[in-house]
Amino acid sequence: MSNGIRVAALDDIPQGEGLAVDRAITGTTDDIALLRDTDDAVYALDDTCTHEDASLADGWVEDGFVECPLHASRFCLKSGEVQGLPATRNTCPHRVEVRDGEVWLFPGETP
Repeated sequence: MSNGIRVAALDDIPQGEGLAVDRAITGTTDDIALLRDTDDAVYALDDTCTHEDASLADGWVEDGFVECPLHASRFCLKSGEVQGLPATRNTCPHRVEVRDGEVWLFPGETP
């Protein structure tokens, strides 16, 4: 198990919004969206919507879901499962931890 990558301060991600972390930093095939729910919990999903080429980090985050800004597909923040069409494929979740106000990402590790 890795120690993770420090990718942001919690204050860098407003409640209900997201922040994309470049794949050059994460070593993944897609950028990763850090998503801060309205209850302050932070989640990480592959950034590109599985329906169209849109950034989930630019979507709306609320009540455990992120809604794609392009066609309103919804994904569960915890599992990456599709919760609303037009997307039909799940996205990939990644483990994330908040320690002392810092956000640590564990790319490729299941939450």
